[in-house]
Amino acid sequence: MDGVEALLTELRAALGRDAVLTDADVTAAYRHDMMPLAPHGQPLAVVLPTSTGQVQAVVRACAAHRAPIVPRGAGSGLSGAANAVDGCVVLVTTRMNAIVEVDADNRLAVVEPGVVNLDLRAAVEKHGLFYPPDPSSYDWCTIGGNLATNAGGLCCVKYGVTTDSVLGLEVVLADGSLLRTGRRTVKGVAGYDLTKLFVGSEGTLGVITRATLALRPLPQAPATLVATFDSTVEAGAAVARVVREGVVPSLMEIMDRTSIEAVERYLRTDLDAGAALLICQSDSGGEAARRELAVVEQACADAGAGLTYVTEDLAEGRELLTARRSVLMALEVYGAWLTDDVCVPRTRIAELITACERIAAELGLRIAVVGHAGDGNMHPTIVYDPGSADELARARRAFEEILAVGLALGGTVTGEHGVGKVKQEWLATEIGPVGLRVHRGIKRALDPGNLFNPGSMFSC
Repeated sequence: MDGVEALLTELRAALGRDAVLTDADVTAAYRHDMMPLAPHGQPLAVVLPTSTGQVQAVVRACAAHRAPIVPRGAGSGLSGAANAVDGCVVLVTTRMNAIVEVDADNRLAVVEPGVVNLDLRAAVEKHGLFYPPDPSSYDWCTIGGNLATNAGGLCCVKYGVTTDSVLGLEVVLADGSLLRTGRRTVKGVAGYDLTKLFVGSEGTLGVITRATLALRPLPQAPATLVATFDSTVEAGAAVARVVREGVVPSLMEIMDRTSIEAVERYLRTDLDAGAALLICQSDSGGEAARRELAVVEQACADAGAGLTYVTEDLAEGRELLTARRSVLMALEVYGAWLTDDVCVPRTRIAELITACERIAAELGLRIAVVGHAGDGNMHPTIVYDPGSADELARARRAFEEILAVGLALGGTVTGEHGVGKVKQEWLATEIGPVGLRVHRGIKRALDPGNLFNPGSMFSC
């Protein structure tokens, strides 16, 4: 029996034959995530464990046979971080989908990595609680993937990204041992903060098999404000004024002219929004929400808003937010898309949007910019014809030029999607040689055989 067959035999013995997939037509669905620019290879097998013990068995078997492991959730990522490499075992955690515990008194939940984000939110809502991280794919992305990429979402401006809701983890390490990090208490500073080390590590240091998550009281139904502007400069100024006033809305999103026009066509509506649209929500409830949105409304008016409108009607607020949530679907009318992820200082949002307009004109592409204005995390989305090699090449160039602009404006090359297999060189540029050396040292200490997700984030 050769090494490959020996490994597959061990995996089948540990997980069962139905949990070890080797048919190339079947494993093809697990080769890559949603980022079209990221390279991907052909996995040796796809495994679907149902328990921590099975994950440990997979890791030990792969380590013994020197087969790389690529951890994967639902595949909703946008950086190639879950993409297969040739000869790897893709370890899919979607069958580990139990909400183990909801402790309402201590406001925490213990979950397995395959739990869908929206399912967790619905489960804890029954207890009057709220799990804040809400990536745009929250109706199908999993908590494990959110943890691996430190995912964000529309509510980050008030509630932070995934790591801000994580109290502790269970992680299978490269030798198959189980590490428990963090705690169930609100405070705790014993030792290094290993929990935050693994959150955002993109599966390069271990496989997360359980997480203890902090919950919040269920917020009030949000009140909503929408403001329109004749220029992106005015919209950017409004964001800066809101920040300066110290108001922290639960959501503050921006759309540029290109995204507005796409949504108008898709939804068959007239937003009458001019060059930019700002959508804000406050979930503080009652008079507190009214006060917050009054400050936001005044800031928008002072910045030159052509129109401002506030509603406390929940259905109307959802309808207004539909425009923001529909952008990617609206852009599909024009072709395939790939979305970038840069975060800039909030005072420089308008400069980024203007730069994207220039890049679009120079390269002859449609680029729509939407983003989380409250924290400066922008998502320029490039539309191209996937059947045209020339357009794909121009889309790649636009992607790279946008990253360069983001860094030049004092920002970062990823606010929430991660580095994955498309931004390794940009990570090296951003963190510098000393930062890269430290990253590699941590990787070698925890994964000396380069077992986990080789080639993601940086080369060893």
